[in-house]
Amino acid sequence: MTEGRAWTYFNGAWLEGNPPILGPLSHAMWLSSVVFDGARAFEGVLPDLDRHCRRVVDSAQVLGLEPQVTPGEIQEIAEAAVGRFRPGAALYIRPMFFAERGFVVPEPDSTQFLVTVHEKPMPAATGSSACLSPLRRPSPEMALTRAKASCHYPQAAAALREAAARGFGNTVMCDPIGNVAEFATANLFLVKDGIAATPIDNGTFLNGITRQRVIALLRRDGVTVEERAIQPAEVLTADEVFATGNYGKVTAFTRIEDRDLQPGPVYRRARELYWDFAHSAASEAA
Repeated sequence: MTEGRAWTYFNGAWLEGNPPILGPLSHAMWLSSVVFDGARAFEGVLPDLDRHCRRVVDSAQVLGLEPQVTPGEIQEIAEAAVGRFRPGAALYIRPMFFAERGFVVPEPDSTQFLVTVHEKPMPAATGSSACLSPLRRPSPEMALTRAKASCHYPQAAAALREAAARGFGNTVMCDPIGNVAEFATANLFLVKDGIAATPIDNGTFLNGITRQRVIALLRRDGVTVEERAIQPAEVLTADEVFATGNYGKVTAFTRIEDRDLQPGPVYRRARELYWDFAHSAASEAA
């Protein structure tokens, strides 16, 4: 069930609500040939929409699909969809590709495309909690980790269920050899003695667009940001922990396992820089 109003562009038509798209024989329905990307509209801005549109095409190709629309065309459709909502609405923008036919291997020429946009409030900047998960992210030899594919999410969902049962809002997942990969739903940053660190992109998690943006913004602002292997113990002893991702952009964590934290100066600066970037990019585009 969609949250709030929703519009979907599919096969040249605009469909309201949650229209039926897949049938029981659709390859995507039973064999998971679905990729998507997530972008945001909020406060009248659409930061990095072009990069999200490019990435969904790349993800489709990783799964052996054959996109027949360009990133630029996807962006135009997404912008048109946003125009169907009230100005300044907080929206989730999701372009998707999926296969209609195939037996195990999807038939590339059956690739379908849609863009769906629905109202989704931005989370309050009040902080969240996380624990360490016993579940791990797969390596590139175990899964098509370079794609933002729907088939990766049941693992994250299982980790989130386990965390919720323990009273936490999210969870820290490691890679196959025990280094920190990310939160179940976002990329992870920690700060110790004023130095920010984030797990190096080793192919076990999605190198997020917001992650890349925040790294660049902080470095330009004079903050040291290390991309390196991180041990779980470092998350437990960090001065600050925060996340980057499409859903909330830059969000603080105020409890890690049994330790309480406060939103720190590096997190606050990262959030401020990101919001300034989002609004300045919109001004330049206008």
